[in-house]
Amino acid sequence: MRHLALDVGDERIGLAISDGLGLTARPLETIRRVSGPASFHRIARIVAEQDVDELVIGLPLLENGREGKQVASTRAYVAGLVKHVDLPIVYWDERYSSGDAQQIMIDNGRGRRRRRHSIDAVAAAVFLQQYLDEQAQANDEERGDPCV
Repeated sequence: MRHLALDVGDERIGLAISDGLGLTARPLETIRRVSGPASFHRIARIVAEQDVDELVIGLPLLENGREGKQVASTRAYVAGLVKHVDLPIVYWDERYSSGDAQQIMIDNGRGRRRRRHSIDAVAAAVFLQQYLDEQAQANDEERGDPCV
C-alpha cells in the first residue's frame, strides 16, 4: 500500500511518499499553495503516477493538542482537494515534524537556503514515517509477533 503525506502550509505543501510496501517514507517535492485548482491538479497527477492508495494529512495541532487556526486552514484545503482526489484520508498529528526535519537536515549538512526549499517535504516524510511505524507495530501486535 502506497501512502502520500501532505504537510499543508499557508504558502507551500510538502509531499512525501512511502515505498510500495508501506514501510519507509521519503520526501517527494514541495509545491506552492495557490488559490485555484493548480495544486489540487498537481497532487492528483502524483496520486495517479505513483499509484497512491491513501493520503496522510498532517494536522498542525497546538502544543496542548487542540486544534487552532492552522488546522482549520488545513481542513479547508483538504475539502477542496477531495473534489480532485478520491482516496481514503488519515489525519496525523505533525506538531513536531518541522523541528525534527530541521534537525535532520542540519545533521546532514544542508545549508540554510537548501533547507528552506525542502523543509516541508522532509517534515511530511518525518510524520509519514511515524505513521508507517505505528501501522507496522499495530499489525505486529495483531499477529502476536513476539518481537514487539
